[in-house]
Amino acid sequence: MPDGSGPAAIPAAEARRNFFLVCLALTFCFIVYSMLIVAVPVYGLRLGASPLVLGAILSSQYLLPLLLAIPLGGVVTRYGGRATLVAGAFIMVAGLLAMHFWYGYSGLVLGQLLVGLAHLQMVLSAQTIISNLGTGPRLEQYFGWYSTWLSGGQVVGPLLAGVLLTAQQGVGDVFLVMALFALLGGVAGLWLTGQARERLAIRRRETGFRAQWALMRTSRGVQLSVLVTAVGMFALGVYGSYLPVYLESLAMSPVVIGVLVSLRAGVSMLIRPFMARMIALAGGRGPAVLLALGSLSAGLTFLGFSEQIVIIGILAVLIGIGSGLTQPLSMVILAESVDREKRSGALGMRLMANRAIHFLAPLVFGLMLELGGFALAFGLSGLAVAVAILGMRRLLEAGHQVPS
Repeated sequence: MPDGSGPAAIPAAEARRNFFLVCLALTFCFIVYSMLIVAVPVYGLRLGASPLVLGAILSSQYLLPLLLAIPLGGVVTRYGGRATLVAGAFIMVAGLLAMHFWYGYSGLVLGQLLVGLAHLQMVLSAQTIISNLGTGPRLEQYFGWYSTWLSGGQVVGPLLAGVLLTAQQGVGDVFLVMALFALLGGVAGLWLTGQARERLAIRRRETGFRAQWALMRTSRGVQLSVLVTAVGMFALGVYGSYLPVYLESLAMSPVVIGVLVSLRAGVSMLIRPFMARMIALAGGRGPAVLLALGSLSAGLTFLGFSEQIVIIGILAVLIGIGSGLTQPLSMVILAESVDREKRSGALGMRLMANRAIHFLAPLVFGLMLELGGFALAFGLSGLAVAVAILGMRRLLEAGHQVPS
């Protein structure tokens, strides 16, 4: 784990403490998030939802983040990472309680909306705090380890959801268990100190939509960061939303579904601590990005052509390798492309693109699924990622190098 060395203004002890607490809080957050990946599709299918209706339910979680990501970046800058992280945890608790106590589509959609907003707020707060702790390879290590903690939560969450859904009728108390984890995330955030509580006085025009659009037009690093996260999140949105549905269509149990969903996160978790070394071996951040997205494309393209657990597991490993590198790389590229006072807003723009793709991916995939089945839908999704890789390669070859 990083030793906490960062900018001279942040004492090493404070950096280590805040890094640990942010990772702990967001691990609880991602346990909840990944439990929902299993619980919501199963719940929706038990309500009798069609593939298109299910896609709309899954997409609803990303609607508010799509609209509010950039304004929330300004909120994080003004009020500090600690305050916004803790507030996000309590909003998440409220959404999960809505899903538990309000049975049916209405409670499910309301809960998805609140959880999506809360997840965005917690992630944006955490990324802002960590992006101020270092630069260069040190920042790669911080984001690599941060992503490793989150992957740990993504391993535990689907397994726990699978066990709870198997042991109980309907969805039982699965949403109450998630609410407890969200509450623990908020409690961990209360202990953040120093830089995590710092508020910066900024004007709205420095963090609003126009400012971010101007940054997007002028900064090659921001452009690459947003493109990487958009392509990576499309693959993960399709994989995370519809793999449980695909596996349930194959009559696999919730426990097996949980294991296969967790496998992707487990692979991501294992490779992320070595991200800085893998970037060096690949020859830099640009080649590393292309290799990671190629792995995502291959895993997704062939996912719908097999009903064998072993082959599905191998493809999940490929997707795990790709996702293990793309998201932390995207954060590092952006963090080193903008000044500190603009960083929360830029991270918000990145997350807006992230959530836009997460919002659209289940809807598009649901439509393709109704028209042509799982093989066609997964295959076309993988090919879409491959086309995006070609565009990114041309961008890099034109001389627009990734910040290093």
